[in-house]
Amino acid sequence: MPSRSLSQQFLVLGTVFAGVAVAAGAFGAHALSKILDEHRLQVFDTATRYQMYHAVGLCIVAWAIDRYPSQRLEQTGWLFTLGILLFSGSLYVVSLAGIRWMGAVTPIGGAAFLAGWLLFGWRIWNQTSSTTD
Repeated sequence: MPSRSLSQQFLVLGTVFAGVAVAAGAFGAHALSKILDEHRLQVFDTATRYQMYHAVGLCIVAWAIDRYPSQRLEQTGWLFTLGILLFSGSLYVVSLAGIRWMGAVTPIGGAAFLAGWLLFGWRIWNQTSSTTD
């Protein structure tokens, strides 16, 4: 099997997470709306929205890794991936299984999202223009 670049891996992860978010959103709108109460449905919707936002973010990171190779942007990609798994994943469990204590995991995923965006901005801001040509 050929070796994949890190940017390619993050792009694939981003597209897979985005596709799953679309499927989950459709599932929530059509199947779960008849099963879950309004609060749990809102929790599920939050999980799908943040998953999609950060799936797109992963695609942007994939592009930026090739554009700014000296900036170690892979850390941002891993933070977004961790955030999707912990934030959205915990909210899916809370909404679908009703395991409320999993909500305690959600802020850890949110912190990963926030750290990823801050790190991304910091690394791009500190990019010198001479290395982008």
